[in-house]
Amino acid sequence: MILTNKHIKTTNQRKNKLKEIKMRNNKGFTLIELIMVTIILGILAAVAIPRYMTSVTKAEEAAEDAVINAIKAGLEQYATEKLMENGRRSWPTNPWDALETKPAGYATTDADAADDGQWRFTTSTKNITHMRGNGDVKHWDYDEGTNTGGNSDVVGTLGVREDGAGS
Repeated sequence: MILTNKHIKTTNQRKNKLKEIKMRNNKGFTLIELIMVTIILGILAAVAIPRYMTSVTKAEEAAEDAVINAIKAGLEQYATEKLMENGRRSWPTNPWDALETKPAGYATTDADAADDGQWRFTTSTKNITHMRGNGDVKHWDYDEGTNTGGNSDVVGTLGVREDGAGS
């Protein structure tokens, strides 16, 4: 069979049309591909979000522990200074008085923590309170001990983290 110019042109035109059709069809994703990507993203989100929230909670606990340890160290230093001054170890009525540097978010208001990241001391409940970024309030019971000047003097205590503002 002899191929003519006309025959070659027609074949080339058909090839070009097929290329155009293929190119038109390859410009997007199929519905199945989109559904599969959505499912995969959903699975990743279902695993990642709880892990992220756990990490945030642990980070906040670690930051709180650092502040509480700084308060304890300040209270011990204060007690040592009082021992040298008057022969008795004692803690102040307000734990913030024992600290030279107050923590970030420290507020002097005599109330429970009310803003994100805030630290406060409430004299009526004798609690140190901290509000986390998610709005949860944690508290530590504070007792300055007794300092009557007799043999019954007792240095204070600082409790463990508890939920809520305390009572």
